[in-house]
Amino acid sequence: MTSADRPRPPAPVAAAGQRPRQVSAADLPAQAGALLAAGFRLALVAAHEDPDAFRVVYLFTAGGPDRRVELVVRTERDTPQVPSLAALSFPAGRFEREMRDLYGIVPLDHPLPRRLVRHQHWPRNWYPMRSDAGPPPPFGSTDEPYPFLRVHGPGVYEIPVGPVHAGLIEPGHFRFSVVGETILKLKARLWFTHKGIEKLAEGRTITDALPLAERVSGDTSVGHALAFCLAVEDAYEWPVPARAGVLRAVLLELERLYNHVADLGALCNDVGYGILNAHALRIREQLLRLNADVTGHRLLRGAVKPGGAHVAQLPTHGQLAGIAADVAELVELALANSVVRDRFTGTAVLGADQVRDIGALGFVARGSGVDIDARRDHPFHQATAQVAAVTCSDGDVLARFLVRAGEVQAGVDLLEQLLREARPGTAHREAPQRLPGGHVSGVGLVEGWRGTIAQRVELHPNGTLARLKIVDPSFLTWPAVPAALTDTIVPDFPLTNKSFNLSYAGNDL
Repeated sequence: MTSADRPRPPAPVAAAGQRPRQVSAADLPAQAGALLAAGFRLALVAAHEDPDAFRVVYLFTAGGPDRRVELVVRTERDTPQVPSLAALSFPAGRFEREMRDLYGIVPLDHPLPRRLVRHQHWPRNWYPMRSDAGPPPPFGSTDEPYPFLRVHGPGVYEIPVGPVHAGLIEPGHFRFSVVGETILKLKARLWFTHKGIEKLAEGRTITDALPLAERVSGDTSVGHALAFCLAVEDAYEWPVPARAGVLRAVLLELERLYNHVADLGALCNDVGYGILNAHALRIREQLLRLNADVTGHRLLRGAVKPGGAHVAQLPTHGQLAGIAADVAELVELALANSVVRDRFTGTAVLGADQVRDIGALGFVARGSGVDIDARRDHPFHQATAQVAAVTCSDGDVLARFLVRAGEVQAGVDLLEQLLREARPGTAHREAPQRLPGGHVSGVGLVEGWRGTIAQRVELHPNGTLARLKIVDPSFLTWPAVPAALTDTIVPDFPLTNKSFNLSYAGNDL
C-alpha cells in the first residue's frame, strides 16, 4: 500500500462533547447557548419521525480544529414541540419555522411564528414530511396577496418584483417599500418551487440518492455530491484513499473557478461594462470545456462517488496559467474603470456583525471580514487544511467582487499544488465489509463556491436512507440581502443581488 492509498485519518473528536448528545427539552437552550458562546455555529437542524416520537437533531460546528456536536431532543408524537432557540440564534429561528411547516413540530415561544416554506395557499395542518401526510388536500387560491409587513408614512410606496423574472433564474418575489429611490425595507419571498428533495430521498439506496444530491443546485454539483458522500462515509466509518481526496479537492476548485468567473463578468455587466462580461463568458466557456475533458460533463457531474472519485484527465499547468492571466486582466480593467469603481464602492454594505448575527457564509461573509472557510475548518484532505481564506473588510459590492477575484487566483494556486499529487483515473475503496448494525448517521461539510454546505444522513440497517437533511449556504445567507439593501437605492438592487448570487434552487428544496 502506497502513502497515497492509505485511508484518511478520522476527523478530530469534538472537545466540547461527543456527538450525538441526548438532552431534554428543558436543557436544550442552556446547552445550545453554551456551544454558541464557545464559538460554535448552528449548521443544521433536522427533524426525524421515529415510530414512537419525533426527534430533532441540532448540529453545531466549529473550526480550529474541526469540531462537531449534535444535540438531540425527543418530543411526543401527539403534540410535538420543542423550545425555540430563536432568541439565541437567528438561523435557529429559520430552521424552526421550516421544521414546523414540514413536520408540524412547534417551536414554543418563537418570536416570528409565521410560515416560511409553505405559502399561504398551502393546506393547514398538512405536513408533507410526515409518514401519514398522504396526498395533499386541496390548495387554496393563489390569487390572494402574500401578507407582507406594510411600511406606512408620507411618500412611502411599494415596488413588487417577481416572482417571475426576465431570465432563467427560478422564481422569487421581492417587495420594496421605498421613499423616492431609497429602500426603507425589502422583503424577499422564496419557496415558490418546493421540490421535496429530502422526501424523495427517503427509502432510496445510496446509489439512487446521489443523483438527487448532485442536482440540489445545478451550479454546485460537486459541492452537494461531495457533502452527501462525506456524510455517508462518516456514517459507515468508510476510509477513502488519500488519492481520492486529492481528486475531490481538484473538482471542488474547478467548480469554484467557473462560477466565480461568471459572477465577475455579470457584475461588470450590471454596471454597463458589457465587453468585460463577454470576456468573462469566454473564460467561463473555456472552464466548462475543461470540466468536460476532466469528467465528461460540463458541470462536473458523475465524478464524485461514495468511497472515491474518478477523472478522465487533469488540467495542465498551461491551461490554469492562461485562465489566471485572463481573469487578472479582466479584474484590472474593471477596477481601472471609474464607473465600475463608483457603482461598486459603498453599495449594499453588510457589516461583520450583521454577518455573524444572520449566519451568512462563503464569499459574502469573507467580503465582510468574517473568516469562515470549511476547506480549512472542516478539511477532508490535508492539502486544504492550510488554505488562507481571501477576505475583505468593507462588506460592499466591491468587497464581494474582490473576494471572488482573489479566490480565482487562490484556487489556481491550490490546483497547482494539488496537481503535484493528483493522478487521473479512479481512486476508490469499497464500503467496509462489516457495516455497523442498526441505524447510523453521518455529516458532510464542504466549502462549496457559495459557502459551507452541510448534509446529514441517517441510514437504515439495509443501507437505504431513513433521512437526508440538506443545508445549502443560500438558506442561511438569503436574509443578508435585505439587510445589505437597507438605505440603498432601487436601481442598485440588481447589482446587489448579483453580488450575493444566491441559489433559489438550493434554498427551495
